[in-house]
Amino acid sequence: MKGYEELAFMDATALAKLIRNKVILPSELIDDAIDGIEKINPHLNAVVTPMFEEARKAARNPHPKGPFAGVPFLLKDLLATYKGVRMTSGTKTRQAYIPDHDSELVARYKKAGFITIGKTNTPEFGLMPTTESLLLGPCRNPWDLNRTPGGSSGGSAAAVAAGLIPAAHGNDGGGSIRIPASCCGIFGLKPTRGRNPLGPDYGDMMSGLVTEHVLTRSVRDSAAILDATMGYMPGDPYCAPAAEGPYINEIGKDPGRLRIAYLNRLPRGGDLPDDCAKALADAVKLCSDLGHDLIEASPDYDARALAVAFGVIWSSNCVLDVNRASSLTGKEPSPDDYEPITWALYEMGMNNTAADYLAAVQTIQTISRQVAQFFADIDLFLTPTLGEPPVPLGTFDSPPEDPTKGWRRSGRFAPFTPICNATGQPAMSVPLYWSAEGLPIGVHFMGPFGNETVLFRLASQLEKARPWKNRRPPVHV
Repeated sequence: MKGYEELAFMDATALAKLIRNKVILPSELIDDAIDGIEKINPHLNAVVTPMFEEARKAARNPHPKGPFAGVPFLLKDLLATYKGVRMTSGTKTRQAYIPDHDSELVARYKKAGFITIGKTNTPEFGLMPTTESLLLGPCRNPWDLNRTPGGSSGGSAAAVAAGLIPAAHGNDGGGSIRIPASCCGIFGLKPTRGRNPLGPDYGDMMSGLVTEHVLTRSVRDSAAILDATMGYMPGDPYCAPAAEGPYINEIGKDPGRLRIAYLNRLPRGGDLPDDCAKALADAVKLCSDLGHDLIEASPDYDARALAVAFGVIWSSNCVLDVNRASSLTGKEPSPDDYEPITWALYEMGMNNTAADYLAAVQTIQTISRQVAQFFADIDLFLTPTLGEPPVPLGTFDSPPEDPTKGWRRSGRFAPFTPICNATGQPAMSVPLYWSAEGLPIGVHFMGPFGNETVLFRLASQLEKARPWKNRRPPVHV
């Protein structure tokens, strides 16, 4: 039998095989995972709502046919509801909210056999690319405890990177899976719009900006979990184009000779920071060495117009979030109940008209068509995942006298990821590069709409050529 320190960095696929072969019992694996959380989480603050007793109960009767029967899992404390377990969304106005139902995605995780052992840290309403809510406290990056793990799925990313869990749930409205994957040195894929269901509570969240999936250490886990969760839920406003077959079958397949365009500057002009430029150059060389054609080119769209449209939709949704929280508490919205940036976005949203919102949607749809034309001639688009390495905690603080400071600052940190939420295209952050300071810097590949296949094939090729599974952060199980 392997020691738990080795088990901790096995992926979910390997752990599920050990369980099926009766090398380890689900109850033993769950107990080991809980022990790891109790040991390491005080340093990270990644897990904010333990579900240990419920997990131990589930481990005694895991789903018999699920591909991940008995494997421990963590659920982000945002959007995906778990019946009977609080969901704070990172805000004190919802800290007593206990859902009376499972979301469809959670039901599918359960059917796949995953055992959820806790909920992970998230910023207030998932608004920021860092994980530092006043309610839940800052989550820390296991590669450097003074730096952000990214957001808004920072708790999930930190937990996976530190070996607490092999895979964890996340959601992505502007980069919230890919940003923390980059910061924490793990794999993060945002699926095509409509690939995974958001029901029953949401249909087309923020006019299609939001998708949900997982953060993992291995590419094959991401593929296999997407196989287990994807597909239409009755009542969905739309769904993604049907996959040609199981994504797990794409792992290890030759992607062929791909035409990969890359951008060697910031989207709105200006040079990349040195470490991000090095990460991009390294990825360009690696892909070229693997036989792909690399072309310096980028889609032609108005990045400033995209940012403005995003701001309208984002702030309008903040109004919806605050109003929903007020309906739960019975209290009128008050700035005393929210962080400065949240209240500032709420006030911005209150000033938006219906015409403003529809114009923002139209802008995004126009840009989406421009980007789609670009993909008629190329297979993938490559950039750094982020505009900077992981920044120190507190970088996005917004004082009352300047409540939008963090919002403005976030654009410099995450300039590359939102375009994929606008277009609905799949994209992934791949952990190929670490800086001289030992900080992970992901590279970002954007694929054609509906085509996760090409991403999984390339990702597994990159994982084989430049494996990252044996990298351990300073803080780990």
